[in-house]
Amino acid sequence: MIELNNIFTIKNIIIYLIIINLIAFLAMFIDKKKAQKGKWRIKESTLLILALIGGSIGAISGMYIFHHKTQKPRFYIGFPIIIILQILVIVAIFVF
Repeated sequence: MIELNNIFTIKNIIIYLIIINLIAFLAMFIDKKKAQKGKWRIKESTLLILALIGGSIGAISGMYIFHHKTQKPRFYIGFPIIIILQILVIVAIFVF
């Protein structure tokens, strides 16, 4: 049986965060390119979920690097709020 201690190591958490942030960053890039070409789009809820599950830094980076969704309050306010909440959760885990 797999023990959770073996799965949730600092190394695995860092690897996960790198991967999910790359995915969120690429999702912003892909959505921007598709929008420019008038093709299918990635749902806004999907972009927000990627940020919520750990990809908030990649999502914000993609938003400003690609100038995508920067006029939508759901994103320019939502992404920073998500990061703040994630930081508070991390602090709570390690302090309490």
